[in-house]
Amino acid sequence: MTRAFVFPGQGSQSVGMGKSLADAYAPARHLFDEIDEALGQSLSKIMFDGPEETLTLTENAQPALMAVSMAILRVLGDEAGFEIASAASHVAGHSLGEYTALAAAGSLDAASAARLLKTRGQAMQQAVPVGEGAMAAIIGSDMAVVEAVAALAAKDGVCSVANDNAPGQVVLSGNTSAIDRAIEIAKEKGAKRSIKLAVSAPFHCALMQPAATIMENALATTDITAPAVPLIANVTAAPVTDPVDIKSLLVKQVTARVRWRESVAAMAAAGVTQLVEIGTGKVLSGLTRRINRDLEAVNISTTEDIDAFLADR
Repeated sequence: MTRAFVFPGQGSQSVGMGKSLADAYAPARHLFDEIDEALGQSLSKIMFDGPEETLTLTENAQPALMAVSMAILRVLGDEAGFEIASAASHVAGHSLGEYTALAAAGSLDAASAARLLKTRGQAMQQAVPVGEGAMAAIIGSDMAVVEAVAALAAKDGVCSVANDNAPGQVVLSGNTSAIDRAIEIAKEKGAKRSIKLAVSAPFHCALMQPAATIMENALATTDITAPAVPLIANVTAAPVTDPVDIKSLLVKQVTARVRWRESVAAMAAAGVTQLVEIGTGKVLSGLTRRINRDLEAVNISTTEDIDAFLADR
C-alpha cells in the first residue's frame, strides 16, 4: 500500500473542532497552545466554544483547520512514532490545506503556518468589498461546459473556475453580477444544479490579486525548506519540492484554480493507493471516491479514527 496524506480546506470547520483531541491527548493540547501563542489570541477557545460566526471568519477558520490536522499528526507521532517521511509518498492540501500539507511534511513549523494563514485569511477577506464578489458550485456539468459558462458570464465582470473538485463538481468565482449570470447560463446549458455558495469573498480568482501581493511579501520573510515528501501543488497538480518554487506556487494559488481532481489523479498515477485525509470533516474523502473509485479513502478526525488508524498500521 502506498499512502498520500491530504488536508482539508475552508468549509470543513465546525464549533467543537479539536476539543475531544485536546481532552484526550497532551500533544494535541500543547499544539493548540503553540498556535494560540503564535497568533496572540485564544483561537482554541473559538474552536472549542464558538461562536460559529467568529470561527467561520476566514482569518480564524484557516489557521483553525490547520491546527486540528497538525494536532492529529502530533498525537500519531507521540502514540506510535508516526512520521510523514516514512509513511507517505506525497502530501497535498485543498487551498489553505496546502499550508497544512507543508507543515506536515516539515517545510515550515505549525506556528509559522498559523501566522501565514492568519495573514492569508485577513488579506483574502479584505481584497474585495463585501457583496461585490461571490462563488457558485456548478453540479453535473463537465469542465468544458463550465469553462464555456464562465467565459460567457465574464462579460459581466470577473468569472473563472476557482475549484475543479471532482467530475461534475466545479466552483466558479468572481464579481457577484458575473456569478449570478453564470448560474443562469449554467441552467440553460443543462447543469443539474447551480448553487450560490455562502462565502465571504470570491476566492481563487483575479479579484484576489491584492491578497496575492500580501502573501508574496509574507512568504518572502518566512523560512520554507524542502518537504520530506513531494507536495502535489494546487496550481499545477504536479509534485514540487524546491522551496523557491513552493513559495511562488503559494502566491499564485491565491488567484489560481485549485486543481484538486487533477491532483488526486496525479497521485494515483504515481502509484498511490490510499488517500488519508487528516483533519476536520470528510470532504476530501468524499471527493476521492468521486474522482477514482480504485483509491481507498480514509479519514482521521476523531480519537476513534486515530485508534483505528494505528490499529491498522
